[in-house]
Amino acid sequence: MGNTNQKKNRVLDIFYRAMKGENLSVRKIANEYEVSTKSISRDINDIKNFLSDNRDIVGNTELQYSASTKSYYLEFENFLLSKELLAIMKIMVGSRAFSKIDILKLLTKLKNFVSYHDKGILDELLEKELYHYNEVKHDCKNVIDNLWQLTRCIHEKIEISVTYYKIDRKLIERKIKPVAIMFSDYYFYLIAYHSDKDDWKPLYYRVDRIINIVKHRNSFTIDKIHDFDEGELRSKIQFMFPGELRNIKFEYTGPSVQAILDKIPTAKIIEIRGNTKVIEAKTYGRGINMFLLSQGKMVKVLEPQTLVEEIKEELKVLVQNYKLN
Repeated sequence: MGNTNQKKNRVLDIFYRAMKGENLSVRKIANEYEVSTKSISRDINDIKNFLSDNRDIVGNTELQYSASTKSYYLEFENFLLSKELLAIMKIMVGSRAFSKIDILKLLTKLKNFVSYHDKGILDELLEKELYHYNEVKHDCKNVIDNLWQLTRCIHEKIEISVTYYKIDRKLIERKIKPVAIMFSDYYFYLIAYHSDKDDWKPLYYRVDRIINIVKHRNSFTIDKIHDFDEGELRSKIQFMFPGELRNIKFEYTGPSVQAILDKIPTAKIIEIRGNTKVIEAKTYGRGINMFLLSQGKMVKVLEPQTLVEEIKEELKVLVQNYKLN
């Protein structure tokens, strides 16, 4: 009986180590347990048989052998590959949206699903970025906690009150109907409607500035005509500055028109005159002003006239700031 229990415990330990992403060397494990390599090979076969007999539970998870490392590793058919995890990790670090403690926790959990060898590669590729990691400043205790609480309220269609720091640092409280969450340019945003007004103009709240969330008992419904479309908003807004929808037109003479088309998803080239591309787009709000001004002399706004005048006013202030007159 003792030997049987020892074998069961050994098999469970080997399986657990495989689940953690460890490369399993038969000889190394045999030495650890002071048993023959044949015994460990039989344990490996037991795990393989278990995985094969329980496809309904584990899917197509398999224990594979790597000739290069002379070891076994667990392969999850439906889980992310190491190269895919690297791409996700790079985006997470580059976003700067999470505290350093949270980003380290998240990356550590993700790295549990790669082999020891690949974990070393990921550590090496992320080490310098993590050492110099600077999170954006948050007012709330924890962005991830806020996100999850708001997500549940959106799913359950529950009205909430939020205590929130406005851009001018004024602390306010609002009762709202939460409808969506988006991420843009370092920040998560809550999209909501007024609770106490018959006003269907979307309100934008930076999630990291929400310092308190109170759930109310009353739920809400939204007519289809007012249903919020995050995809449409993302394609037509810059820097999450709200405002009216406008059709704009501008000339671009810079070296990378593709960068402009990527930044403004609705943009399209309607005319080419030598090195000048005439571009049209549909955009919400005044965030587009900031982007177009960032392109300097490479952009000239043509339409609408209201946008032309806004750009002119900005340029006048710039000239005054630098005393060029």
